[in-house]
Amino acid sequence: MADKGPVIILVRELVLAGGMIGILVLGMWAHTGSMPPLVVVESKSMMHDSEGQLGAIDAGDLVLVHSPESKTIISYAEATDPNNANYGYENHGTAGDVIIFNRYGDTDSTPIIHRVIISILAERTTVTNSNGTCDEGRLYDGQCILSWTVPGTDQYDVENITLSFDGNDTGMYSCGENWLNASEKVPLNPGYITLGDNNNCNDSADQSFFHPYGGVMSGHSAMVQPIKDEWVIGIAGAEIPWLGVVKLFVSGGDSPGVSQVPGSSFLFLILAIGGILAAPVVLEPVARKLLVGSPEMVEAEREDAMAALASVFDEEE
Repeated sequence: MADKGPVIILVRELVLAGGMIGILVLGMWAHTGSMPPLVVVESKSMMHDSEGQLGAIDAGDLVLVHSPESKTIISYAEATDPNNANYGYENHGTAGDVIIFNRYGDTDSTPIIHRVIISILAERTTVTNSNGTCDEGRLYDGQCILSWTVPGTDQYDVENITLSFDGNDTGMYSCGENWLNASEKVPLNPGYITLGDNNNCNDSADQSFFHPYGGVMSGHSAMVQPIKDEWVIGIAGAEIPWLGVVKLFVSGGDSPGVSQVPGSSFLFLILAIGGILAAPVVLEPVARKLLVGSPEMVEAEREDAMAALASVFDEEE
């Protein structure tokens, strides 16, 4: 039989490679319940160290995205409240879950990956009046919200939200010499307030809900809009460090590219790629050496020898 042509071999290898990638993606989708199951982190807003850190989320990392329907989102406040069932829970180096969401529900903009600091729940509600408006409270989703509750804090059934993460009635969230603080906030809807771990307690992406100051704030009763459940794309799972840098090299549009990737990630990426390429060269002779003395290999060689001998006898006849 003639040897297969190079084109056929190339097509076969490409099909095999595509099939393996497809199986990998399907496996990750089955694990996370989300598609796509991975996102590339573009910004440094979640970094814990300027040179990057395993276990934290750095620019250039790949992060698994778990479906928000697969688990309950746990806030920093809940995870730092000793009386809460989720006390002690951590995700990516700090208390509370990290979520990926569309800012204000805009699916055309780059999604944001930040930590959930508090969850805001509607507590007391009432029906609207004959005009479909509210005589009191906040109109949302066809009902009037009269009061709010923030799990993990002392804010229960309150008309506006005032809290300080000073370690007394809530957990401690340090902002340098001060702590994270919110005063007389009236949400537009139930949802989540988030912050980037590396954003110094203040970020316009997070509705200006918190203020990085100590003491009681006054004059900050502006209405804010928490992240709605339908804006949440997923919950951040395990990270695959450095490999997302490859995608950032070719990113366009409003992407920052590799400008926010820590310098060490480039070195580790090169080492990782080098290790992947070198692995077959190093492992193949080791595998051959291990197989030479195996019973299966000895039997195969014996069968090959018998077949060759039988072929010689057949030719002589």
